[in-house]
Amino acid sequence: MEKISVNSNMCDGCLNCENMCASIHSASRIKIIEHDSSFYGIVCQHCESAPCIKICPTDAITDEKVDTEKCIGCGLCVMVCPFGAMTYKSSIAEKCDLCADREEGPACMKACTKRAITRVDPEKVRLKNQEKYLAKLAGVYEPDSKKGGFVHVITSQARARLVLEE
Repeated sequence: MEKISVNSNMCDGCLNCENMCASIHSASRIKIIEHDSSFYGIVCQHCESAPCIKICPTDAITDEKVDTEKCIGCGLCVMVCPFGAMTYKSSIAEKCDLCADREEGPACMKACTKRAITRVDPEKVRLKNQEKYLAKLAGVYEPDSKKGGFVHVITSQARARLVLEE
C-alpha cells in the first residue's frame, strides 16, 4: 500500500496541506510540526500490524479507513498510534485514507505548493535502497554530491580493479 511522505527539506510549514485536508474531511488528517527550524509531516503510516486496528473494540478501523458508523469514540486508537497520526474529532476517530474517494488523489499533495508531499510505495523504496547498497558493496556507487553522499564501501575486487586501472 502506498503511503504519504513529507520531505522535510522542502516543506516550508505553510500548512496548506492541513487546511485543505480539514476542508475536505471533518478534521485534518495530516499534521505539520516544526522542530529545530524544520517541518515534519505526521500522517498515518498504514502499519502492517497496526496497533489501532488491534485495539479497536468495534472493528471500526481497517487498513484503509475508519468506519464512522461503527466508531464509538473511545479514543484507544489515538492512544496506541506510535506516530500520533490518528485524529479524534467530535467523538469519532479518523485517519488518512489517501483520499481514496478523490479521483485526483490526496488533497494534501495538490495543496502543497512546494511539492514536498508525495505518495510512495515502500516496496519500491526498499528495492532502490537495496540497489544503492549493492552498488556500494561493488565499489561502483557514486553518491550525489548535492545530497551529501554515502561512505564508500570498497570490496577487495573493486580495490583490485582500481589498482589495475592506475
